Amino acid sequence: MTAGEDISVRRKKLRYRAWHRGTREMDLVLGPFADAHVESYDHAALDRLEALMSEEDPPLLKWVMGQETPPDNVDLAFLELVIADHHARLAK
Repeated sequence: MTAGEDISVRRKKLRYRAWHRGTREMDLVLGPFADAHVESYDHAALDRLEALMSEEDPPLLKWVMGQETPPDNVDLAFLELVIADHHARLAK
């Protein structure tokens, strides 16, 4: 497997994981985000997405909805990209 194939497989796996979270609400947040962005992401950006997706759905949904403040270990800049993308989709 070449490096290009490796990142292609990784992108496909992340898109699948984004759409199959376990809760429909997070599927609808992360799925469209992954569809829109994953193909253009390099390894570093994919690492950031994977780290965010490693969080459990209940707290992640509360952070996206602005109901709770994420802990310090969460990549707030990347979370804000996800939130902004979600809000833009809701506004359509």
